[in-house]
Amino acid sequence: MSDVLSSYPLLLRGAWVTIQLTVYGSALALVLAFVFGLMGGARSAWVRAVGRVYVEFFRGTATLVLMYWLFYALPLIGFRFAPMFAAVLALGLNVGAYGAEVVRGAVKAVPKAQFEATIALNMRPWQRLRRVLLPQAVALMLPPFGNLLIELMKGSAVVSLISIADLMLRAQQLRQSTGQTTAVFLVILVIYFVIAQVLQLLVRYLERRADIMLGRRPGRAARSALDTLGAAK
Repeated sequence: MSDVLSSYPLLLRGAWVTIQLTVYGSALALVLAFVFGLMGGARSAWVRAVGRVYVEFFRGTATLVLMYWLFYALPLIGFRFAPMFAAVLALGLNVGAYGAEVVRGAVKAVPKAQFEATIALNMRPWQRLRRVLLPQAVALMLPPFGNLLIELMKGSAVVSLISIADLMLRAQQLRQSTGQTTAVFLVILVIYFVIAQVLQLLVRYLERRADIMLGRRPGRAARSALDTLGAAK
């Protein structure tokens, strides 16, 4: 175990690559989720059909197979991607398909009265979406988005199969050099857990901020005023 712990710089470099994959992949997935999620609720049947094709195809495709296709198959027809780009693209496309359904469902879950109020106020479609529907829908999206973010982080372990030096590949190298399989995988298990908890705390913070913005939870200043009022009584 001491040999494994003394090699922590190697594991930290791998963890940093895993974090980079998570950040880049989640950024791509977030953009795709909003684009195709909003397309899924569009009035045009053609727009909805395009969104549905994306969701059904990439939601039904294994991330590993998609990554292999991008990294090994496409170069045979002239399209060559760097390992990091192929990994981020595969993770983002797959998780973005799940996120698109979250976006579509969250927007539909906004009370119909809110939509009717925007029509009564003569708002344009983009104004309705930006000022009324999306702020309320985002608060509903955050919990499932948090789950998808953690799933993307854990799913990034497969990128070691295309020679990206992430945490899993570093662990394999350390296992081969020390022969301590149990200790190595115990340590990286803890590292993955810690990264997941940090991501979960970030999502919880964003949930609280969204609730405060929507008036569902008092902010710090409001809580201080309430505490002062209560003490005065």
